Amino acid sequence: MNGFPWAAFAQNLAFAAGAALTVMLVTFAVAVRKGMHRVVDVAWGLGFTAVALVSYLASAGEGDDGRRLLVTVLTAVWGLRLAAHIAWRGRGHGEDPRYDAMLAKTPGNRDLYALRMVYLLQGALVWVVSLPVQAAQYVSGSLSGFVWAGVALWALGMFFETVGDFQLARFKADPANRGKIMDRGLWSWTRHPNYFGDFCVWWGLFLLACDSGVAAAVGVVSPLVMSFLLMNGSGKPMLERHMSERPGFAEYRARTSGFFPRPPKKLG
Repeated sequence: MNGFPWAAFAQNLAFAAGAALTVMLVTFAVAVRKGMHRVVDVAWGLGFTAVALVSYLASAGEGDDGRRLLVTVLTAVWGLRLAAHIAWRGRGHGEDPRYDAMLAKTPGNRDLYALRMVYLLQGALVWVVSLPVQAAQYVSGSLSGFVWAGVALWALGMFFETVGDFQLARFKADPANRGKIMDRGLWSWTRHPNYFGDFCVWWGLFLLACDSGVAAAVGVVSPLVMSFLLMNGSGKPMLERHMSERPGFAEYRARTSGFFPRPPKKLG
């Protein structure tokens, strides 16, 4: 179909699955040793970085070299920044309450349950969500407007993630803000600038595969899955259930967009 190298890409899918699985198994070993499963959150970004690098190496001689390098670098920059931020944010803390609550109900071995329901599941998600990153490596031809639109959308997403995380970290570092709702900067335009940033990053990476109809068809599942998770799954809904307990959240919710940025509403 359209000259797409299916045999090479199928081999890449196997290599990518192995890379994602390896990252998760190594992380699981570290977590068991530390007695703390929150380290799996760091592995999310590292898993995508590993898949991008393995795909770049496996696709040598296939596709357009400039596109291959571009999609690999963009994915690695996003993944490594996210992993570093989560590792820094979690330093000195104990187990994440989410994992404590989940594993407290587990009959039998907690670690083996976590391996099945957290690590292997996240590894599978990394493999699925990374499909446009893998497929873009096998797209031939010059870089079109799709690619540059994708880079621009990726850059917008990185801006919202990086600046939003920085603003939140600075807000939390002030003891006077303990227990308060962060409603400044980007957080006054959207209640979830980091999730909106993720949304933009993955739609942007998808566009890098869109010079091939086959690669686009293979890769579109990625931004669709990420959009669902961020807006309706483990992202926004889960976090807002926790935030709803804080004083002032109802007013913040009433004046601030739930996802896509817009100027805050004036109440009353």
